[in-house]
Amino acid sequence: MTRTARATARLCLVAATMSLAGAIWAGPATATGIDLGEVLPAGLDLPMEVSVDLPFDLDGLINPTEDVAGGFGTGSFAGPASLAASVPVASPRALAALSAAGTQVGKPYEWGATGPVAYDCSGLVQWAFRQVGVTLPRTTYQQARAGSPVPIGALQPGDVIVLNRDGSHVGIYAGEGMILNAYDRGYPVGLTPLNRFSIFSIRRFY
Repeated sequence: MTRTARATARLCLVAATMSLAGAIWAGPATATGIDLGEVLPAGLDLPMEVSVDLPFDLDGLINPTEDVAGGFGTGSFAGPASLAASVPVASPRALAALSAAGTQVGKPYEWGATGPVAYDCSGLVQWAFRQVGVTLPRTTYQQARAGSPVPIGALQPGDVIVLNRDGSHVGIYAGEGMILNAYDRGYPVGLTPLNRFSIFSIRRFY
């Protein structure tokens, strides 16, 4: 199975009968020691790992990009080849934001757009987190200073990654070395390999 297929299988990491942007997600989710508030239904028994499938197919939506000098190699993000792969949950609310962003796959890029018809990169990230009650600043540079910093070795799905040497792009980490992002003009919202970029900052939101 390809890295793309594995990342696709992980995009809907938060479910448990949760409704986001009109889409209902079903499957186990998890959190311990965190008040999920409005993110998950009250009384839900959550295990320590998640393992769910996507309710839609992202094949063909991988954004082609050119390599950027200083990017991370593909081997840095290798993972288990399984559609039912389990991953430790760092921030349930961030995973819910990742799921929300997944509902926007295929929508067009437009500079300055904040949804829901079209998005630019930071607009998509801001919109996705707003759906789960987290207010993010508007621009990539502001988002690079918000939240909690995360070292590359602790990167988890749902983390916000600010990219390029100048911090000019941003996306949400989807697992398996892929980011979910509004890449650029001519490319719809979708997955892009993380190793196409250099990493400026990684931030986590709870």
